[in-house]
Amino acid sequence: MNDLIVENVSKKIHNNIILNKINLSLDEGKIYGLYGPNGSGKTMLIRTMSGLMKPTSGFVRYKNHVLYDEFDFMPNIGLIIENISLYDEFSGFKNLVLLAKIRKRCTNETIEKYMKEFGLSPDDKKIVKKYSLGMKQKLSIIQAFMEKPSVLLLDEPTNALDTSSVNRFVGLCKSAAEENAIVIIASHDKELIQNLCDVTYYMNAGEITEKVVKL
Repeated sequence: MNDLIVENVSKKIHNNIILNKINLSLDEGKIYGLYGPNGSGKTMLIRTMSGLMKPTSGFVRYKNHVLYDEFDFMPNIGLIIENISLYDEFSGFKNLVLLAKIRKRCTNETIEKYMKEFGLSPDDKKIVKKYSLGMKQKLSIIQAFMEKPSVLLLDEPTNALDTSSVNRFVGLCKSAAEENAIVIIASHDKELIQNLCDVTYYMNAGEITEKVVKL
């Protein structure tokens, strides 16, 4: 049985078709890529699968439970989306600590470890408002992975990252898959998708146009 299923999902906004009858069957322990140009529907599909945007028609099923019906948000999820909500007047470390208090699955020591891996100092008192785009992206990656979620939905996760940070991100994805997470990455970075993902879905105009399985 597939662990995460997208079944005939469509999304229409103001008579514009954003997603058109998307079907995916995703298994634990694999990394999946969504690749396509801007406006192809990648971001909307990530949002629909996470619980942030209800489809106009179709279903998202996780462990045979229906999203938006039996539960409102994908359980035990790690999520990267554009403009993630952070407290501008707090430090990066304090932001991550506050997020970790919600589900109580992550210690301060774990947060410190992740920050140091990405070249961020837990002791830095600089507020997030003064962070660069790359530093904010690192925080987004850390908050997505730090609680070891079962499903990772990652929209353009390597934006504004330096090469060493991209390599660390790749390592996190591989480790998560080895621990049986489902990892889904939406990106316009073709090289990243082709090198990292076990299965790639090519999207255009809200549809899956091709599926490529890495041999």
